[in-house]
Amino acid sequence: MAINLQKGQKISLSKESGGALSKVVMGLGWDAKQSTGGKLKGLFGGGKTEAIDLDASCVMFDDQNKVVDVIYFGQLKSRDGSIIHTGDNRSGAGDGDDEQIKVDLSTVPATVKSLVFTVNSFSGQTFNEVENAYCRIVDSSNDTEVARYTLSSQGSHTALVMTKLYRHNGEWKMHAIGENGVGRTIDALLPQIIVHL
Repeated sequence: MAINLQKGQKISLSKESGGALSKVVMGLGWDAKQSTGGKLKGLFGGGKTEAIDLDASCVMFDDQNKVVDVIYFGQLKSRDGSIIHTGDNRSGAGDGDDEQIKVDLSTVPATVKSLVFTVNSFSGQTFNEVENAYCRIVDSSNDTEVARYTLSSQGSHTALVMTKLYRHNGEWKMHAIGENGVGRTIDALLPQIIVHL
């Protein structure tokens, strides 16, 4: 059974999954908040949801906290091939993960110390207009969810530093960060990510 993480919580992925994980999927999901209104608003187009283009990204850092590579909608695969983004979802519509980033932990270069996963509102809407946002780690070998972090707070921010996978004493661990950020692109968020390394 998957563990539901609290903000700031750290877990060992191998302990939670019952063995060493080699291939995982970081799934991210969200929904556009339903607008509410009375009968008049309904007559004039209220009650609809507006598509929100959130973008999931993964930043690879070395032990000096320098950026090694960035995987996002503009570069769907890490240069070393260990991380693959499955593609951009521009609405958040539908059930399940809206974007997925596949990570082969066994082939992530030894020089990489941490992988930080983020979400940016490329369309510029704030997270006041987003609900049901989450990230989850799935064991690719058996499609089992290992851990999930659900965001409980909304706000006027346009980005989130969601979670970090990092090496510690030879194993991979997960840290639920859940910090608000500002920026429509991953480049704008980088200074805020480095604070959490």
